[in-house]
Amino acid sequence: MKTGRRTVAVATLVGALGLSVLNAPTAQAADTGITVSDIVINNGKPIVAGTSKEVEPPISFNIALPSGYSTADPFRWTAYPFLYRGSIKTAADTGENYIGPSTICYEIDSKHASCEGNLYINPHWSYEHVDSNSDATTWKVGVSLRLWKADGGLKTEELETRSLTAQLKRAAKATTNASPEPATKGKSITVTGKLTRANWSTKKYDAYSGRTVSLQFRAKGADTFKTVKKATTSSTGGLKVTVTASVDGSYRWVYYGNSTTGVATSTADYVDVR
Repeated sequence: MKTGRRTVAVATLVGALGLSVLNAPTAQAADTGITVSDIVINNGKPIVAGTSKEVEPPISFNIALPSGYSTADPFRWTAYPFLYRGSIKTAADTGENYIGPSTICYEIDSKHASCEGNLYINPHWSYEHVDSNSDATTWKVGVSLRLWKADGGLKTEELETRSLTAQLKRAAKATTNASPEPATKGKSITVTGKLTRANWSTKKYDAYSGRTVSLQFRAKGADTFKTVKKATTSSTGGLKVTVTASVDGSYRWVYYGNSTTGVATSTADYVDVR
């Protein structure tokens, strides 16, 4: 349960600065005195996106305010982390190679707040979040900081770079089919499947060739799957192995991913052995 008063909900889905979009007056970049710490993005795990569904990785961080500013007056300050590639200023000004959050901050005391929210990654081409497969890489973390005057005008702003990074990966899918069903004990079972990977340029899933994928089996009544064989995907992403039927159970393919591609686990296919 969250404690403390909610100070403000901050929507930051445009560029971190985005002054022309927000119609805010120009201010000289200078130290705001705001401290943003303890940034955690997606619980420290890679962010995996497909071709159509919006992804909302969680984000959390803490804020400390400078002298003259209070959590009781949240409209006098703005602070949030964001993801970017390339130049932090270009990403913040244009919104290109930029992924921003929507956050809510909770008052700890008059100078400190705890904030949480989500980043929003929409694969649709109109958002330009993941419009190229080259976006599957390491993204940097930046922080946008602003102080506002009592009359609502912008007093000062700054962009901070951080050593923290986030890995963005292309989603993968796997399928499994085991036959014959039912199978005869001591005879062969053929397990086939296919591995595909999101193509962010075409918004389709393409065959993922040359990948090592694990065939796993879970006997009826057992709690866990165990790897029984491995296979390499063909030029069409296809998988095919044979195993000897022994007991009833389920087969599935698991691809453990790499630096640009997420983990894929197929739906299990149950085989009755007689």
